Amino acid sequence: MSLSHTELSKMLETAVVAARMAGQRAMEELCYTHTSVKNGNEIVTQADPICQKIIIDRIQETYPEHGFIGEEGQDGNLLSIPPRSGEPIWWVIDPIDGTNNFANGMLCFSVSIAAMLDGKPLVGVIFEPATDSMYAAAVDMDAALNGSRITVNDDEIERFSSFGVDSHPMPSIEAGKQKIMAQTRYRCLGSTALHLAYVARGAMIGTVSPAAKLWDIAAGMILVERAGGIVTDTQGDPLLPVDLEKYNAELLPTLATNQTIHSHVLEIFAKK
Repeated sequence: MSLSHTELSKMLETAVVAARMAGQRAMEELCYTHTSVKNGNEIVTQADPICQKIIIDRIQETYPEHGFIGEEGQDGNLLSIPPRSGEPIWWVIDPIDGTNNFANGMLCFSVSIAAMLDGKPLVGVIFEPATDSMYAAAVDMDAALNGSRITVNDDEIERFSSFGVDSHPMPSIEAGKQKIMAQTRYRCLGSTALHLAYVARGAMIGTVSPAAKLWDIAAGMILVERAGGIVTDTQGDPLLPVDLEKYNAELLPTLATNQTIHSHVLEIFAKK
């Protein structure tokens, strides 16, 4: 199954509108944040399901037969609504990526939405409400920020380069992460999606997210790739396709970089 440029443009515009609506609502909810803990180790706020519903409702206005995967399901589980037609398109959504930041009144969070077919993203958007920054890409379009084309940079690993690191401790990559942190001006923004968006726009040379889940990276992957970057797992293997019908929040350890440093960074994180 293939989609025309017109069809992809329509899907991308739908995602842009849904992300903006959810992001604006999140900003309204910021002053009234109530938090709880799900699954013993994740924070969720009252805004997460509200914003997720806004996204789903908006997309279903245009695509009532499509499926959805999201972070906020019932009783701490993921949301999974299979497609209801022969067009097996799934929308993968994270209504607030950076919930810990959001819960503490920090403005560094984002909305992430991707439409996927055959386990790979067709379109993706990441919206940063605090700066009104809309990142968007599709398989037949360049990555863009607020309508202007963006590309990854070609910088090397050096002491003035920014590299995004995740705050989740993961023994398998800790040694490599320490090496990266020693050689760069590393950053931890608390939002995997924003790390990927910043790689796509050339603000970071790369990012590593050992505990990423599909909704954290689906939109960011197509952004980085359409901006000229490379996305793999931390051993250099492809992350996708993912069987969306069977996906159950498994971790997808993600490494995204510009083309200049990818092989070097893989050597840093390679299993010994």
